[in-house]
Amino acid sequence: MKLVTVTNVSVDGVLQGPGTSVEDRRGGFERGGWALPLFDDEIEEFLDGVFQRAEAFLFGRRTYEIFAGSWGAMEDPGSSPIADALHARPKYVASTTLTDPRWVNTSVLDGDTAAAVEELKTTGAGELQVHGSGRLVRWLLDHHLVDELILMVYPVLVGQGTRLFPQDGADAALELVESRTARNGVMLQTYRPAGRPRYEVR
Repeated sequence: MKLVTVTNVSVDGVLQGPGTSVEDRRGGFERGGWALPLFDDEIEEFLDGVFQRAEAFLFGRRTYEIFAGSWGAMEDPGSSPIADALHARPKYVASTTLTDPRWVNTSVLDGDTAAAVEELKTTGAGELQVHGSGRLVRWLLDHHLVDELILMVYPVLVGQGTRLFPQDGADAALELVESRTARNGVMLQTYRPAGRPRYEVR
């Protein structure tokens, strides 16, 4: 499987709490729900297509619990292509603390995560998708396990909250695979890691 990360992010790099004001209040974050006003039919259609390509999902524990508490609690998951995909396909959680996942088709990767992800990538031809899970995304990039990054960049400056990439971290060159801008200004960008960046030689 190809490992693809999918992230809602503001122009200033925030990924915390895009959906609702209460989904992630860590660190006193009070500006949740910044993506929801821009989530229109065009963005929904784009995401429906993304989720339908998934053969399996990989989550960090916190994002898994957010998804399980919302998408996993839907009475009729067949009413939404996103919920249908999340319910029907295998879900894997990289966690050393989650011991009893309640959402159907969930397995916990609690040993050698890098080896487990490598093994998962050899088991199918579709996509192993990571939604949200910023800490996990950074870890996967550091371990060279990401094949593509989809960034949905919303035209808003949130001004506080957890950023997708820290101030100090590993560097990486990216190849732009696809880019378009939705009517509401959300930029839909797909990148592939392309090794180390080249720097000016002095």
